[in-house]
Amino acid sequence: MKKLLLIAIICASGSFAMAQKDDHSGHNHGGAPAASSTTVEGIQIKEREFDFGKIPQGKPVTHIFEVVNSSKAPYKIDHVQASCGCTTPVWDKEKTIAPGETSIITVGYNAAAEGPFTKTITVTYNGNQNSAFQIKGEVWKTPVTSAPANETLNDLN
Repeated sequence: MKKLLLIAIICASGSFAMAQKDDHSGHNHGGAPAASSTTVEGIQIKEREFDFGKIPQGKPVTHIFEVVNSSKAPYKIDHVQASCGCTTPVWDKEKTIAPGETSIITVGYNAAAEGPFTKTITVTYNGNQNSAFQIKGEVWKTPVTSAPANETLNDLN
């Protein structure tokens, strides 16, 4: 009975090993983005995602995203919407981006809530075209009180 069970386990593990492919083309396993920028109908966002890393709770952070018009027609950013009120995008609402010209979107995150976060920012341009990018990071809880005084520090003299 043990031999039969052992043979069945070996056959099953061999089947699982053969079923695994090493072809990773066409998809991403959650690591870094496949490209450093993305182009959507003439608008190129230099970064698709920005990771703030670990940030202290209650300390707002910002990052500047560059938007390049890589088309032959001018574009206007009509609206920039964040997925949450804790994220604030700021951009020049009056600027028309000429072909080859660059504009910026500054995105702020208030870091009020402890824990990991991922927020999506959607850019609407030329009336009905959309593109999106993300910010992410982890907010760590700051101590409520300061560290206690080290009374043995005076003994070192």
